[in-house]
Order: sequence, then C-alpha cells, then structure tokens
Amino acid sequence: MKQSTTLRLVLASALCSLALPASAQDDWPSQPLRVFVGFPAGSSPDVLARVVTEKLSERLGQPVVIENRPGAGGVIGIQQMLVSAGDGHTFGTTINGPMTTSQRMMDDTGFDVAEDIAPVTLLATSPLVLAVASDSGIEDLDGFIAAAGAEPDALSYGSVGQGSGAHLTAELFAAEAGLSMLHIPFTSYAEVTTSIIGGEIDAGFMAPSAALSFVEAGTMNVLGITSSEPFGQAPDVPLIAGSAGLPEDFRAELWNAFIAPADTDEAIIARLNTEITDILEDPGVQEQMLGMGWQVAPGTPESMAERIAVDTEMWGAVIDRVEAQ
Repeated sequence: MKQSTTLRLVLASALCSLALPASAQDDWPSQPLRVFVGFPAGSSPDVLARVVTEKLSERLGQPVVIENRPGAGGVIGIQQMLVSAGDGHTFGTTINGPMTTSQRMMDDTGFDVAEDIAPVTLLATSPLVLAVASDSGIEDLDGFIAAAGAEPDALSYGSVGQGSGAHLTAELFAAEAGLSMLHIPFTSYAEVTTSIIGGEIDAGFMAPSAALSFVEAGTMNVLGITSSEPFGQAPDVPLIAGSAGLPEDFRAELWNAFIAPADTDEAIIARLNTEITDILEDPGVQEQMLGMGWQVAPGTPESMAERIAVDTEMWGAVIDRVEAQ
C-alpha cells in the first residue's frame, strides 16, 4: 500500500513538472514588448508599426514600446533587435529591403536572414505605378513599350537613387519587356515628378499616392501598377502583370513585416501571428493603412519565409543585371 502511494506521488510530481512549460507560456507576455523600427518617428514604416502595435498592446494587456533605430535603409533596426534579443519580448518591423536586396548590396548587414530572423507575418504591401507626363503622347503600356523599344535608351526614367525600389522595379520591368532604358537618379520623389511633368525625363515608377494627385490635376498619366491584384488606393489602374506581353506573374511590391529573433519560442510566434492577423482583418485598420498607401497582407510565418526567398532571388537577378550594365 505504501509503495502504491509513493508511486502515485511520483507520477503526480512528474505530471506537474510536464505542465510547467505550458503554464509559464500562459503567462506570456509578462513584461512590456519592445518593437524595433529601422526608420525615424513619423516615417511610413513607423506609422504603420504604431497602428499595429497600439492594437496589439490592447489585446496582450501589456505596453508595446516602439524603439526607433533609423539607418542603413532599415538594417540598423534589425541589428538592434538582435542585440537586445533573448527575453521573448523583443521584436521588430521591417520593410523588404533589409531582408532581401540589402543582403546583396551591402558588404555586411551583420545578420543572416535565414539563420537569425524568424518571420511572424507580412503586415502590408505597397505597389508602384508607372507614370508619364500627360502630354507625352503615350496613352498605355503598349505605347510605352513601343516607344522605349525603338532603340536602346530611347526613354529615360527617374528614381530616388541607385538601388532604390523604384530603380530596381524599373530594371525588372525593362528585363521582362526586353528594353533598355536610361536611369536618371534623383534625391526625392518630388524631383522625379517635377522632371516628368517638365519633360526632363520620360517616366518613373512611384507610389500611387505620389502620382494620383498629378493625374487628377491632368499633368500625369498612370499606365500600370506593379501589384499582382488590383490595389485599393488605385483600383482602376491596370495591372502590368499579363499586359503588353509581360508575364502573368509579374509583381514588384514593397512590403512591411513583423519579425522576431530566430530563438523566439514557436508558441510566441504563433500567438503573435494570430493576434496580428486579427488586427489586420479589422476594417478600420485596413482603411487607415490604405490611406497611407499600404494594403494589408497577413499570412503565416511559412508564407512570409517563402516570400522572402522568392523576392531575394528575383531582386538578386535584377541586381546582377544592373551591375552588368
């Protein structure tokens, strides 16, 4: 009898010890969360992060503190997240550059995306539009490709700098359309739009919000959009994908994502993914983001990892093309 009682006590103790990790997990988060953003306060990535983290704080019952660490196109923010990691309460938001193109264009980012970072979810995407002056005589994508294909560098385009999203998107478009266009770098989208309207350059890829006011004013035409499906801020702009002989799967989008250090507990990743997905399904949040030029795009950690891999390969090929010129 005594032996039976002892056995029951041992088994009960073992069961309790097995339950401890789950019980401890139920206590997460046990302290405020820190979310590193690699851009200054008031920037588009910062505002988008604050929209999400404000709601996340309400759902988790803990403060979520934004830590702005601008620099190197967002790379510094990820570096700081990784340096501060280890407590299960440190995370980050990032645009696609540091996760894809920066790995090719910088000598050393200080981290390996596949080894050091755990995807949580995409937050939102933002395409670019191809814009020309309204008096250019070019009415559609077919007309643009015909004019650009008349001879090498027959048309010029502007961007906000070598290696920028607009520059690489234009080179991706040129590669898919079999074109060679002259790249003219500027320091701001304002200079690009002014130069297009003034006839100094022929075209440019830019955010829909940067072009639509000029379209409404009658000084610019938008020929196509780089998203894979219609974009809520510009629903009437035709997709470049599948138009004028371009591939059906043509896609060139900026994206913003929520990330974690690679050693973050999988249960925490899953919890965050569920909470953020619910936040992004809120119509009020969707409207707020669309007003900033972003369309919500939640998904699983696995689908985000796949997007990173696909985009890294795609933009790597574009960078090879640019470096070979």
